[in-house]
Amino acid sequence: MSEGRQGVVAGVTTVLGGFRDFLMRGNVVELAVAVVIGAAFTNIVNAVVEGVINPVVGAFGTRDLSAYEVCLRGDCAGDSGVAIRWGAVVSASLTFLITAGVVYFLMILPLTRFMARMRRKEEVGEVTPVITELDLLTEIRDELVARRTGRPVATVGAQRSGEAEPPSGPVEGQGRGDGPAKE
Repeated sequence: MSEGRQGVVAGVTTVLGGFRDFLMRGNVVELAVAVVIGAAFTNIVNAVVEGVINPVVGAFGTRDLSAYEVCLRGDCAGDSGVAIRWGAVVSASLTFLITAGVVYFLMILPLTRFMARMRRKEEVGEVTPVITELDLLTEIRDELVARRTGRPVATVGAQRSGEAEPPSGPVEGQGRGDGPAKE
């Protein structure tokens, strides 16, 4: 193959690879699924509006909402009049409200609650124990004992029993500059 042809093939491969990466992104796939489900869901909502809502409205007037209109000029019964079909707008608005309500209450609200629960579980797992005054005082006591004896002391929540060992370092007031020795 010539060098020019190899460059074209490499360019096409790069473009097709980028297109494949674009299609495989989670957002694009989720959007495609949402469009397909939305199209199928629209048929269900239209059936509910035509099968349930329109007959209820038909109890007060005509069965078909699109039959409601206002004639602006001329005779609307013939082709010479100008009609505003406000019934079709009401029907489309009802379809939209029902669709939005079902999507919110059956999809968005449960998903939001689920995500909130998952966040709370993550927060509970990451909570550090609260240090109380007693814990701080215990740490200070253990640090002071460790300094006096010259060796580390295990942290214990309760007081220690038994006699304290004599300090291995200088006695208070001797060589540490703490002031006069206590008698």
